[in-house]
Amino acid sequence: MSERKASVERNTLETQIKATVNLDGTGQSKLDTGLPFLEHMLDQVARHGLVDLEITAKGDLHIDAHHTVEDIGITLGQAFARAWGDKKGIRRYGHSYVPLDEALSRVVIDLSGRPGLEMFVDFTRGRVGDFDVDLFYEFFQGLVNHAMVTLHIDNLRGKNAHHQAETVFKAFGRALRMAVEVDARMADITPSTKGTLTEKD
Repeated sequence: MSERKASVERNTLETQIKATVNLDGTGQSKLDTGLPFLEHMLDQVARHGLVDLEITAKGDLHIDAHHTVEDIGITLGQAFARAWGDKKGIRRYGHSYVPLDEALSRVVIDLSGRPGLEMFVDFTRGRVGDFDVDLFYEFFQGLVNHAMVTLHIDNLRGKNAHHQAETVFKAFGRALRMAVEVDARMADITPSTKGTLTEKD
């Protein structure tokens, strides 16, 4: 299988983002977004997904974090899509349950070629530090739309918003790791009865 790496740059009047991913990494991250709590969450994806992530972002944070968070999701989704290419030989589906003290989240992903997000997280407070937790939905929506995946996120319980968010991102990383894992029994087979998993099908 060829090297599964990709870099994407996205520049608008609101943000300038660069995302580099290596699906066969060791869980390293290099993050510079101006949003420390989001970086903490993205580091969980890298560590638990065993993907290497390098993300730099400059955005209109003087207004608020919405554009930056959403555009990071978009750019990261584009990088993932390029990195896994035609998806031959991979498992395609991934799932994970992750607890953190009182919190428990479940994430299920399908690299389906069709974007869809079902996210049910009732955060117990609106902000963690300076970060607006509503923006996590915008992040995942941007990622899903451009990675062309189906993603189900459920926080099953939790009393601490930090714990709720952390279990979501850890579970996402582990579900992603499972989905992109190479299955020796699949060899060069595309894991679909249609024979393709491109965004056009």
